[in-house]
Amino acid sequence: MANKTQTNIDNKRRAIRRRRRRRMMRAIFMCVVMFLIATAVLFAGLGVYNIAGRVYNEVNSMYAGYNERRAARTGEIDPKFDGYTNILVLGIDDGENGGREADTILVLSFSNDTGKSRLISIPRNTWVSADSSAGRLGTIYTWGGASLIVRHVSALLGVSIHQYVVIDMSTLAELIDIFGGVDIYVEENMNYEDHTSGLEIHLQQGYQHLNGKQVLGYLRYNSEKLGDVGRVQRQQKFIKAFYARVLQLETIAKLPAIADIFRNKIDTSAEIFDSAHLANVLRRMSSDLPTTVMLPGTEDSLGTWEPNFKEIDAKIKELFPVQDIVNEEE
Repeated sequence: MANKTQTNIDNKRRAIRRRRRRRMMRAIFMCVVMFLIATAVLFAGLGVYNIAGRVYNEVNSMYAGYNERRAARTGEIDPKFDGYTNILVLGIDDGENGGREADTILVLSFSNDTGKSRLISIPRNTWVSADSSAGRLGTIYTWGGASLIVRHVSALLGVSIHQYVVIDMSTLAELIDIFGGVDIYVEENMNYEDHTSGLEIHLQQGYQHLNGKQVLGYLRYNSEKLGDVGRVQRQQKFIKAFYARVLQLETIAKLPAIADIFRNKIDTSAEIFDSAHLANVLRRMSSDLPTTVMLPGTEDSLGTWEPNFKEIDAKIKELFPVQDIVNEEE
């Protein structure tokens, strides 16, 4: 009986030692696994850190390059215009000497807070002199491109230009057709033909629904009564009509086609870094039509528009009140 009892005790002790060894082996195994996991996480973390570091450096480098390119395109940006987004819009067409010229020159400005807009029309024959270059503003595009016009317009108005958009007149016609045309009051019968350039304009006086080609004729027509002043006035009428068209609900369905034109047929200084800001500005576009003004000045006997800098300064102060700028900065 005693031997049997001792045997049972020995068996229990051996069972306990086996359980202890199994627990110990499991503990050691778990320690090894945890060590391997920790090591893997550490190396993965280092890898992610290194990748993130490289991405950060690349993005930082891209942004620095973007800032340099923006400075080269638009010059120094005055902080007092941070409350606005000012966009130079150039409509490009064939010039008289065969080169491409800026036929339409507009500064479209949005208030970042309210979305309200203002439009400054600048006659293409405006005489400018800056940056060791002088001439009629529209022809400067032929040899200086959009960047040089940006600098001239900024100096002319005393306003920072944040972005520019360059659109060929034929592309403008295509864009208008995507929107389904615009309604405009044609102020007089317009009939003109130039078989050399293939330009034909035949529009009747009165309210008209114009397609893209007809709008181009309306914008290009030179009335004997007002000359370039009349062209600017028609540009402003078109911009207001087109602005109202853009704000309609039907525009949403046309966004893919519009985006395709902007991506492939329009030259702009805006880059990926500007996209979020511009999208936010456009999202806040006011339903109020733009306030429109024409660059103050007079036309001489040669058709050159001579700026009146005193009146320009007064008009800019009216369009961009100092108090508004201070409030928007705050």
